[in-house]
Amino acid sequence: MAMCGVYRDALIWVLLLQASWALVGGQVRYSVPEEAKAGTVVGRLAQDLGLEAGEAEARRLRLVAQGRRASVEVSGASGALVVSSRLDREELCGKSAPCALRLEVLVERPLRVFHVELEVTDINDNAPVFPAARKNLSIAELSTLPGSRFPLEGASDADVGANAQLSYSLSPSEHFALDLQKTEEEGESLFLVLRKPLDRETMPFHHLVLTASDGGRPPLTDTVELVISVLDANDNAPQFNQSVYKVQLPENSERGTIVFIVTASDLDEGTNGNVSYSLQNLFPQDGRDVFGIDRNSGEIQLQGDLDFEDVGVYRLQVDAVDEGNPPLSGHCKVVVEVLDVNDNAPEVWVTSLSVPVPEDAAVGTVVALLSVSDRDSGANGRVRCSVWPAAPFGLVSTFAGSYSLVLREALDRERVSEYEVEVRAEDGGAPPLRASRGLRVPVSDVNDNAPAFAQAVYTVLARENNAAGAELARLWARDPDEAGNGRVSYSVSEGGGGASVSGGGWRPASSYVSVDAESGRLWALQPLDYEELQVLQFEVRAVDAGEPALCGNATVQLFVLDENDNAPALLPPVGGGPGVGASGSAVPGALWAWASWGAPAGQVVAKIRAVDADSGYNAWLRYELWEPRGKGPFRVGLYSGEVSTARALEEADGPRQRLVIVVRDHGEPARSATATLSVSLVEGAEAALAAAGSSGSGLRPAEGGASAESTTTTTTNVWLVVAICAVSSLFLLAVVLYGAARWAPRAAVLSGPGPATLVCASEVGSWSYSQRQSRSLCLADGAGKSDLMVFSPNFPPPPGPAAKETQPEAPTLLQTPKHPNPDWRYSASLRAGMQSAVHMEEAGILRGGPGGPDQQWPTVSSATTEPEAGEVSPPVGAGVNSNSWTFKFGPGNPKQGGPESKKQTQVSFLLRRKGESSQYSQ
Repeated sequence: MAMCGVYRDALIWVLLLQASWALVGGQVRYSVPEEAKAGTVVGRLAQDLGLEAGEAEARRLRLVAQGRRASVEVSGASGALVVSSRLDREELCGKSAPCALRLEVLVERPLRVFHVELEVTDINDNAPVFPAARKNLSIAELSTLPGSRFPLEGASDADVGANAQLSYSLSPSEHFALDLQKTEEEGESLFLVLRKPLDRETMPFHHLVLTASDGGRPPLTDTVELVISVLDANDNAPQFNQSVYKVQLPENSERGTIVFIVTASDLDEGTNGNVSYSLQNLFPQDGRDVFGIDRNSGEIQLQGDLDFEDVGVYRLQVDAVDEGNPPLSGHCKVVVEVLDVNDNAPEVWVTSLSVPVPEDAAVGTVVALLSVSDRDSGANGRVRCSVWPAAPFGLVSTFAGSYSLVLREALDRERVSEYEVEVRAEDGGAPPLRASRGLRVPVSDVNDNAPAFAQAVYTVLARENNAAGAELARLWARDPDEAGNGRVSYSVSEGGGGASVSGGGWRPASSYVSVDAESGRLWALQPLDYEELQVLQFEVRAVDAGEPALCGNATVQLFVLDENDNAPALLPPVGGGPGVGASGSAVPGALWAWASWGAPAGQVVAKIRAVDADSGYNAWLRYELWEPRGKGPFRVGLYSGEVSTARALEEADGPRQRLVIVVRDHGEPARSATATLSVSLVEGAEAALAAAGSSGSGLRPAEGGASAESTTTTTTNVWLVVAICAVSSLFLLAVVLYGAARWAPRAAVLSGPGPATLVCASEVGSWSYSQRQSRSLCLADGAGKSDLMVFSPNFPPPPGPAAKETQPEAPTLLQTPKHPNPDWRYSASLRAGMQSAVHMEEAGILRGGPGGPDQQWPTVSSATTEPEAGEVSPPVGAGVNSNSWTFKFGPGNPKQGGPESKKQTQVSFLLRRKGESSQYSQ
């Protein structure tokens, strides 16, 4: 503590002495470091000038400006001298030392002037500075010796004193060192000294850093980059980085393609390092024009076309020469490998072809030998072969590049007569290339198909009395084979059929018809007679000309259609008598009968019997009374032929009546016969005696009529029961046939062309007739036919060429199912009754009317009220030797209204005598 007090007292004493000196001398000195902050107190100016507190402001103490703005000012309140702005010694004094500023201070009241000296002391605020940040030097390689000195320019420092004392250092280098020399005359001299020879190729540039440091605390530094360029000498030859270069080039490369760029490096520079290139071919020798090289850049370009298949590898030599003196050179080799490109499509050759191929050739038969090749290599040259279409041929690889075209499936010339086979080859390139070779493989015919008719059974309709040589139909058998194997000849099979004639004999079919061997036309050898022959069934044989010959058969059913070529024939009375003209009496066609006086109206006196050898409508007879005209005492039943009294007989009628009766059929045109009946009018006893004496004389007394009529009725009823049973059987058969036809495939339903068939029925019976041609079978004259039914039993013919082949021309050739068995027969007694023209008078089925009894034809029918019920009705008539049955399937009840009631299916059957054919239509 004592020591501190001593120092404090000494400091106060010094200050007092300084103040006293200042007041005595009139000048005050202060010191302040440069870069002092604004507001820093330099000194207590008012106190140092001896002014009291507060007096500095009262007396207006201030600095006097001396031309430039001072960096200090006087604080008005305290009178202290403070720093007002930045002080920079280097700016105020430069390199001068020391740096003192002289200031004048003015005090008013009274006015006095004081001189104040302010010294600005230096601080190390300036670093050394080199003249440039980079210094370039050039030194030649090899020729510059170690120890060579190169002068450098030193750095400068704006500070003074120790802050401006500089020292230098050099970055580490094995080639260079730094030398600093100080003399009084020249001052400091700085040198760069070469310690080791330079090699430009090893290091063309040397980068050194020269650092200058001042003596401040802390020291400040500056650096300069020394860039030393080593000057070149031609001491290096051009060098390639490889002695051999390998290049791959696709063969489809275009001209001008850059193959490769070679670069030779020359460590020298300038002209010593300028390299030029040249090219020469080593292999092949004739490939000089394929490649070229740019002399300056070393760029090898393609100048010609490449073909891998010709040259696969090129060997080139490249020379590089510099421009030094003397010039130096280097060499390298370039091997160009040409890559294969899939630019060659496969090639297919047919080395052997064995055609035509028989259609019966065995599977595995070799048809052709093929050879396949591809000039490309690798995957581009691997070829895959296939055949199109895939059947019936296939490819079998025998060895590399060779294939056999073999048969994989059985052939059928009738299905395919010739094959266009394409053998396709495809290589394994990307994208693949393809080639193909077409082969025409014809198939030779073998007689493996027999002639086949379009139908197994042909139904032919022919009218009787046709001209000899008339064409009946045309048959056609198809044989898909060709040439002689498909040439068909036709013939009527011997023993294959015939017909039984009405006399009980048998005649072969060849006596009636003949078939043309080439065209298959069926001819009639003679006119046909329905009354002799109704159905002729035979076989036609078709034989081809192959080896061995094959044949096919077809059955022909020839139905003879009746023509109205027979007039009605009058039959003699039962037992004969003198009055029968048909038996050779004196009066042809004359009949005798007796009637008693006073006989009531409606009494039968006689019956006219007649028969017609024709059938159907042509045999349906009607009886008309021609004479006497007007109101005579007798009348004739229209269909029964019974002569009865129209009124009671009187004496005025005379003893004898002559009646002329015409018997007419329903044919077109109608044919007729005339019968003359003489009726004698006698007393009742005489008439009875005459009837008892000669029951077959043609007289029909009323007394004997009832007994005969009763006997005949009993017989007829028995046969009617038989007929009803037959009808029921036919109905069931028709239902079965209808179901089979309905559910059978459409192709099996064959029918010939033709419009609807008319079926007519009259009030006295019903009659139906089914025929494929368009014919009207409904007669207008006679009794009115009130119920007219129209139906079409035909189905449309199957479309396509088969229908045309089946029926080329003949309109009478029908495509229908097989005809029913010709042995269908009706009751023998009923047939006999029809043929004998009994006219059902024995049955006593008479209907009385205003004019007398009328004949009523017996019918058998059944009907129900069910919508799906059927109806069958057979007509029975005198003089008709065939019967037709009509079946109606579906809603046949007339009480069932609506459109559905019209949907009916009718099946008609035509029944004939034994030995005749039974025709049905569906």
